[in-house]
Amino acid sequence: MKQSIPELAPLTPGARRVLDAASHLFYERGIHAVGVDTIAEAAGVTKKTLYDRFGSKETLVVAYLQHRDARWRDHVAASLERSPEPGVERILTIFDAAESWSDDNSSKGCSAINARAEIGDGHDGHPVFPEVARQKVWLLDVFEDLCTEAGVPDARAMAEALMLLYEGAIVTVGMETFPNPFPAARRVAKSLLEQVG
Repeated sequence: MKQSIPELAPLTPGARRVLDAASHLFYERGIHAVGVDTIAEAAGVTKKTLYDRFGSKETLVVAYLQHRDARWRDHVAASLERSPEPGVERILTIFDAAESWSDDNSSKGCSAINARAEIGDGHDGHPVFPEVARQKVWLLDVFEDLCTEAGVPDARAMAEALMLLYEGAIVTVGMETFPNPFPAARRVAKSLLEQVG
């Protein structure tokens, strides 16, 4: 895969409690709705400990997104290991992985999309925007690599189409527009891949 995740520093027990509490609260309530007092109380630490470990709420938000992304990447890697042969089914594994991840981790949709929706247009220098953009580019690159492995003509164009299907499905999860969007996206993706195969 073309883009790697930033190296995540090991966390002290206090920092881990802060990050765990913040991750739960940010995802369930929203970034702007949760203050550092609430996070510190939920983590059983002082605000001083929170700031000593993370420096700012913005840094904590980025850490939340990075650690969640690391778990998602591990989930994708494990799913791809179960489907090692290049081809359409290996590409479609991303949709299967997203569905199984969503069941346990994403009842409100994508944390990166949700965070992006809260920070404005991304041109104000807020550190969340480059982080969520990096995460999305990584998945686009994964799709492209899988398409290239499978011999799909114009792998980048197909990766972009698959990314659109994936993103539509994850937004549909959060919006609850209709049930089971990942299997629906997978069916359309399979049809597209079979047309060019």
